[in-house]
Amino acid sequence: MIKRALPYEGLLHEVVEHDGLLYIGGIVAEDTSLDMTGQANDVLGQLSRLLGSLGSDFSNVLQATIYVTNLGEKAEFDSAWKVHFSKAHLPARAVIGVADLGSGVKLEMTVIAARRIAV
Repeated sequence: MIKRALPYEGLLHEVVEHDGLLYIGGIVAEDTSLDMTGQANDVLGQLSRLLGSLGSDFSNVLQATIYVTNLGEKAEFDSAWKVHFSKAHLPARAVIGVADLGSGVKLEMTVIAARRIAV
C-alpha cells in the first residue's frame, strides 16, 4: 500500500511511504534570509522533526539529494551536515548545483529513509 501525507499546494505530497520506506520531497529553509549554514541547519532541523513524526530518525536515512545554487558554499553545507549525521549512519548522498531554487533559497533536499525497526 502507498500512503501519501502532507499535500502541498496541489503539486505534491511532502511524504510518500511504501513498504516501510519514506520518500520525502524537497525541503527548503523557512527563513531564506539565512546564509548557507543557517539554511542547512534549518532544513536539517525540519527533516529531524519530520522523521521523528514518521517513526524514523537520522540513523535511518538511506539516501539524500541536495540541490544548491552555489557549489562554492558546499563546505558550509557539509559542516552543518556533519553536526546532524554521525559517521556510523552517513547515508548515500549527492550534492548537485542548480541555477535557481527560488528567491533567497540556497538549497533544497530530498530524502529516502526507512521507518525504525521495532526490537
